[in-house]
Amino acid sequence: MKQDDIILSYKGDVSSDLVTSVLQIVESKMDKLDEPSKIRKKVYNVLVEALQNLYHHISENPGLVGNEDVSSVIFVIGKSEDAYLICTGNYMDNNQVESLRERIDKINSLGTDELKDFYKEVLNNGLMSDKGGGGLGMIDIARKSAHKLEYDFKKLDDKYTFYSLLVKVGEY
Repeated sequence: MKQDDIILSYKGDVSSDLVTSVLQIVESKMDKLDEPSKIRKKVYNVLVEALQNLYHHISENPGLVGNEDVSSVIFVIGKSEDAYLICTGNYMDNNQVESLRERIDKINSLGTDELKDFYKEVLNNGLMSDKGGGGLGMIDIARKSAHKLEYDFKKLDDKYTFYSLLVKVGEY
């Protein structure tokens, strides 16, 4: 993504007020770009889920990696020729990496109808995660973006891994 294609970027702590402000800014910028309402709605919905994931899944174990507080997050929202790009990144505990990798790989292995069925299965399952969610966020992101989720894990030390997610949204 070139610098001119970036709509908004942020690095720091995340709060519910920040999430609300970011959503308002992105919505305003997409209005100015005169995007079709269908695209605006998809981008907005995916962004809501992605930012909520950042907010709810910050490492609970306080600490530093180098000079960086592990509660710090990054996100970048941009536009390429054929899609909006939403990139998020956060620190996570090493012991959570494999389950998240498996979940994303499962989501990426499913087609449109299978994703819909999996969403219903998880919704009807009624199990809540320790973070208070049912695990629907990633499924919802994949369904609404209609693209495979691109991710990376960089192990930083014996405690923390940096996790990044790239979501493409668009139908150009």
